[in-house]
Amino acid sequence: MKNTIFLLYFTLTTVVILGQRGKLTFPLTDTTKLETKNVAIKPELFKNKQSIKVIDINPENDTELRIVKLSHTYFHNGTIEVELAGEPMKNSFKGARGFVGLAFRIDQSNSKFECIYLRPTNGRADDQIRRNHSVQYISYPDFPWYKLREEFPKKYETYVDLEVGKWTKVKIEVRGGVAKLFVHEASQPTLIVSDLKHGENMKGSIGLWIGPGTEAHFRNLIITKQE
Repeated sequence: MKNTIFLLYFTLTTVVILGQRGKLTFPLTDTTKLETKNVAIKPELFKNKQSIKVIDINPENDTELRIVKLSHTYFHNGTIEVELAGEPMKNSFKGARGFVGLAFRIDQSNSKFECIYLRPTNGRADDQIRRNHSVQYISYPDFPWYKLREEFPKKYETYVDLEVGKWTKVKIEVRGGVAKLFVHEASQPTLIVSDLKHGENMKGSIGLWIGPGTEAHFRNLIITKQE
């Protein structure tokens, strides 16, 4: 009887631990279990790598809600890693930058999330100010990029070397109210956000994110949950 109780306790404990911690891998080679909002997706071979292509379906729509949501994921703290590539769509508007990144802690109704993204065309621009805007944090819906830039200049943006349409490895570490972005497998973060606007207790899904006028590719998404 004692052995049975111990085995049951061990099994339940293991299930709880695995539910709170563990690594989930998504190759992103097909569209299974992907929920879209204001984007279109399809599997595609891009630069010799299988991936999911994500394109903006309405570049004139002034919204930051362009996501491919992995609705079956649930994330609070941990790390998110992915390979991505972004570029402006053909015949896109002048200000298109190939905006591409990751959204996290997305609520069920897609009405709130945190996001860190790249502007690939800024990475090697001749204008230093544009270079300084290569990376951006936003918090949907109350803190779009332009509000953060106006109210907190230089705090939520920074520079990183980027090439348009090139595979780029990014990792986001999230702990409570802090998020750190790592690019190109660097050991030190490119951007540190110490005050995530939805607070330290926000939880939700993971999503692939693009901005207006963007054509992007994503592959090999890895989520490591700490709790």
